[in-house]
Amino acid sequence: MKRNLQLVLMLGLLVVSVFAQDRSTGSIKGKVKVETGTPGGVSVIVRLGEREVARGVTDKNGEFVVSRLAPGRYGVTLRKPGLSVGSLEDVEVKAGKTRSLGDRLVLSIDEGSIAFIRGSVFNQNDRSVPNVRIELARVEQDGSVRKIDGRVTNEIGSFVFRLSPEVAKYRVTAKPNGGEAVSKDIEIDGAAIYRVALSIKSAENSKQ
Repeated sequence: MKRNLQLVLMLGLLVVSVFAQDRSTGSIKGKVKVETGTPGGVSVIVRLGEREVARGVTDKNGEFVVSRLAPGRYGVTLRKPGLSVGSLEDVEVKAGKTRSLGDRLVLSIDEGSIAFIRGSVFNQNDRSVPNVRIELARVEQDGSVRKIDGRVTNEIGSFVFRLSPEVAKYRVTAKPNGGEAVSKDIEIDGAAIYRVALSIKSAENSKQ
């Protein structure tokens, strides 16, 4: 009985200690948005000067919480491959409080670290064709094809896709109204601009 009482008292003291410790520290939370792609997987680095003191990561909605920070003023750095680095300074954390950075943290595309597929669509007379549906699919190692993006050509028959620079194979397909679809495969092996031209036939010519 005495041993059980001692155990209960120790557990009580532990709970009080943890509660007191939580009340003596603070948190930083926020929501990250990105210009393209998913806001999940952004590293959130909390700094004292240049020294990292804590780290978190955004969820699929771009939200994050970094807890158990001693009261003080911190810098926050946001990093994800393919995106520009975001940075906030002089973020004050108070004991027992959660400092919200809101949902205005927007990371733009770092054009020096991503791959571009830039293309144009032409007809049989070598004239550019606007408003053609373009689909982008990833060709997996087993030969399966998975669609990942789509858009239409602009007024001069051009289109662009922004991609991770990792090694991969993609298939670009033009699907004109009433015409025959045309595809080309492109190998991506780093951050660069990859160009493709697709020639389509009109519906009348495709029937001949």
